[in-house]
Amino acid sequence: MNEEALASIGVVDIAVLDDDIDFRNYIEDLLRDEGGYSVRTFAEQNELFASAETRIPDIVLLDMKMGTVTGEEVVEQLLLRWPELCIIVITGYPSLENMRATFKLRVFDYLAKPFSLAQLRQTLQNAVEQFGLGRTPQDLLRERLGHRIKLLRVERGWSLKDLAAATKLSVSQISSIERGANLPSVESLLAICRAFERKPSEVLTSIGF
Repeated sequence: MNEEALASIGVVDIAVLDDDIDFRNYIEDLLRDEGGYSVRTFAEQNELFASAETRIPDIVLLDMKMGTVTGEEVVEQLLLRWPELCIIVITGYPSLENMRATFKLRVFDYLAKPFSLAQLRQTLQNAVEQFGLGRTPQDLLRERLGHRIKLLRVERGWSLKDLAAATKLSVSQISSIERGANLPSVESLLAICRAFERKPSEVLTSIGF
């Protein structure tokens, strides 16, 4: 995906958490020059959390070494609040062991300092494509909600027929919702949430809405 493609799908909001002010300024200038991105930078995790409560970023670039707070702790807290968040880890202490530990935290990718502009650009473009970033809120809601419902069904060990029986919806309806082809009606969403013993607000919050 090139710069024109990024522009055509809208601006991608990136939050950068790093205690090095020079690195924050460097990344901010670099991404704004690239085009297609809006950038917010933070020196402390609490600043990031407060900002994300107001507006959830599309991507978080996260430094793994920040004084007394570890990147692992920040990743866990972010994913606890926003399970669908795209996190890209940045570290100046790369090792195979660190990479394995990082990916166990369900982050999207890993960049070791110093990295090239080409490496950063490719990693961000991969994230944009895989997470469908820059799309309309309606597109994101349809896709994320469908994915979340499918995960809940799989966690229960249910088939499409099982969920259909529990909700009184048709298999084709549920399939189209899970694929992100259609949004469920209010009545259908309530039926699905009741089947999983979840509140609609809980499900929507878990996908960033």
